[in-house]
Amino acid sequence: MKPNNLFSGIPSNLPEELFTTLHQAKGLRVERIVSQGHASPPGFWCDQDESEWVIVLQGSATIEFNGESEPVNLQAGSYLNIPAHTRHRVLATSPTEKTVWLAIHYSD
Repeated sequence: MKPNNLFSGIPSNLPEELFTTLHQAKGLRVERIVSQGHASPPGFWCDQDESEWVIVLQGSATIEFNGESEPVNLQAGSYLNIPAHTRHRVLATSPTEKTVWLAIHYSD
């Protein structure tokens, strides 16, 4: 068996966020997301049928949750669980370095 590396294969230029599915099984999807200065479009809210556990491995991001007065700031090592149908959006990711996320999408 040969190991892979979460930090390999990241392009130097990211005109759009990069989403890579690393593993998928029944009720589970593991995804690497790479951002640099990306954010959700104005007025867009993510409302997923599955829950999502996410960790920032490198860089930083700010997430807004619908109905919450303060956004959540994430730095390398910060993680959180987003229950299914919790409306949220990415307000910002670091413009000066790549933000590498690991997202685990799962069914409850």
